[in-house]
Amino acid sequence: MIKFNNTAVMNFENAMRGARNPLNSWARSDSSYDENGNFVFGSNDLDLAKRLCQAGNDHRKFIRQIFISVDITAPIYWWKEYDTYKVGTVANSTSTMHKIHSKPFELTDFSTDHMTDEALDTMKVMVESLEEIRLKYMETKDKALWYSLIQLLPESYHQMRTCTMSYENAIAMYNARHNHKLEEWHTFCDWVCELPYFMELFPVIKDGEQAE
Repeated sequence: MIKFNNTAVMNFENAMRGARNPLNSWARSDSSYDENGNFVFGSNDLDLAKRLCQAGNDHRKFIRQIFISVDITAPIYWWKEYDTYKVGTVANSTSTMHKIHSKPFELTDFSTDHMTDEALDTMKVMVESLEEIRLKYMETKDKALWYSLIQLLPESYHQMRTCTMSYENAIAMYNARHNHKLEEWHTFCDWVCELPYFMELFPVIKDGEQAE
């Protein structure tokens, strides 16, 4: 399971101004904002942006200045893979260290959507055990019980992080993960493709190809 909330994309205008710096072609810029404050590419700017993206990584530096902010809720086993992408990304997470004991454990706190019936039964027992330990810790504040929660916590436990990244980060993740065995990465790639103008900038994605 993976969820995306509060997605925001920003800095198109400044990124495109930078894209026009090499040829001093700022006067040709024709983008604007709609009545809701959303950036709208003009035909000149969109044509330039597409040509730069299609020319390759060295020429599309402007997309490193298009920023994404999003709240992602995902299991720990997915976050371990996401953490591969450290350059140009930032994430502030909810804390298991400080808040693991602050609410009751429930089955919905874990990703169980691909478990067999036998595995799901085992998971239910685990959740009950975690809740028993949590309640004992709340009564006694025994650090050994807190440590037990931390060390028993399954990798299927959901964690929410507020993440920032650029369009360059997003296309790199798409290229690396769109055929991954984890379903969460497929959902992530679908979310990437829904970002404003992403498919226009990287049309090869429509054919299932990588954007170099």
